[in-house]
Amino acid sequence: MSGYILALDQGTTSSRAIVFDKNYQPVATAQQEFAQIFPASGWVEHDPEEIWSSVVATARRALAQANLTPRDIAAIGITNQRETTVIWDRESGRPIHNAIVWQDRRTTDLCNRLRVDGLEAMFMERTGLVLDPYFSGTKIRWLLDHVEGARAKAEAGKLAFGTIDSFLLWRLTGGRVHATDATNASRTLIYDIHRGEWSEELLRILDIPKSLLPEVRDCAADFGSVEAHILGGGIGIKAIAGDQQAATVGQACFAPGMMKSTYGTGCFALLNTGATPVKSQSKLLTTIAYQLGGKATYALEGSIFVAGAAVQWLRDGLGIIESAEQSDALAKAADPAQRVIMVPAFVGIGAPYWDADCRGAIFGLTRASGPREFARAALESVCFQTRDLLEAMRADFTSSAETVLRVDGGMVVSEWTMQRLADILGAPVDRPESFETTARGAAYLAGMQSGFYPRIEAFAKSWQCERRFTPTLSTAERDAAYAMWQDAVRRTLTGYTR
Repeated sequence: MSGYILALDQGTTSSRAIVFDKNYQPVATAQQEFAQIFPASGWVEHDPEEIWSSVVATARRALAQANLTPRDIAAIGITNQRETTVIWDRESGRPIHNAIVWQDRRTTDLCNRLRVDGLEAMFMERTGLVLDPYFSGTKIRWLLDHVEGARAKAEAGKLAFGTIDSFLLWRLTGGRVHATDATNASRTLIYDIHRGEWSEELLRILDIPKSLLPEVRDCAADFGSVEAHILGGGIGIKAIAGDQQAATVGQACFAPGMMKSTYGTGCFALLNTGATPVKSQSKLLTTIAYQLGGKATYALEGSIFVAGAAVQWLRDGLGIIESAEQSDALAKAADPAQRVIMVPAFVGIGAPYWDADCRGAIFGLTRASGPREFARAALESVCFQTRDLLEAMRADFTSSAETVLRVDGGMVVSEWTMQRLADILGAPVDRPESFETTARGAAYLAGMQSGFYPRIEAFAKSWQCERRFTPTLSTAERDAAYAMWQDAVRRTLTGYTR
């Protein structure tokens, strides 16, 4: 059998391709950033063609770097930014509009109207999601209503919808396969996570033709084969999973009560709840963690819209750092007497508050506040938001085991942030040996489906902790810091003028 797996990791700000060997270790990596498009306040778009070209380019570079050909690759696994919405023409394969990104808030008014009509309970019951612009369903409706001729073509069966995985799959297979997996489907606001099918009722409410939608398959399944001209040979596509669910698999969080948190552009924490979906009383999302053999495993999820993006703002918006790595050193050097709190609600605020209209705020500024205090506040905001999620999860799902958080994503390289996270949570934080957990999860699912990798139990044993961060603050100190954060959030939510 061929000796490697290729993971295509299509994220919010860049596309990456990583080749993994039989021991789950990366042997080659290629990455390419692409443009972030902001047509209006609160609107975020991507060019699907630029995404496509970046995926192909990085896949080719990774194979060349590893000196491999398609014959050496046993399977491909795809993982992707979730909720980001693309509609394309079935005949030409061309998108009818830029992709509307998960961060985009243009459908806030539509969500509010649906809420006023008393429909939020129905959406939550079917999908496990709240009515928020974050999800794909209202983005589909916006495209059909605002792109000239789109609705007529959709009703005639001439258009196709997909999250980024479906769009890539369509292109990779030359338009032969229009499919997605259960994890991505569960983020659309139109998929019944209990019955495992598209909801006719919700489609009717949002006025979305069912002919637009992809077939929903397991995370590990046969998704067709790559056209030979794209990578130089055909390779079977054997797995698809949304990025946060792929990270859950990559972190081997297979048992109920296990929790992972990924710190990228945003932050997303998932708590495995097993075969039974848990209805949150704390404004968390109920979602599908992964689906194998036709059986779904569920999770509670907390979504933080701005995590690493706060550090990017320090760099690109304020210009007080040249690289993200500098934020760690600045935070360490911050004046402990300065208590600057940043609420980074640049695109609204997610769980457990869910306010699409509010915007960011900074509290506690004095004449002595400077770049060091801003850096600390940006990193600390991620820790406080994670505690918000952990508190909500503890309220919704009780477990006798001690909560240990497995972390991944670009921000976990910051020693200061990870220690501060453990201090604010009052719980251990485990950083794995391999930071490539999202791509690793997609690679594992593809390898398992193709027979290259073993079953789940053996894979779980391969997970190793590189470092455990344990709390050093007293309970009084951490609770006092968290109380300041809660006060800042309250002031932000009540004080923002809409």
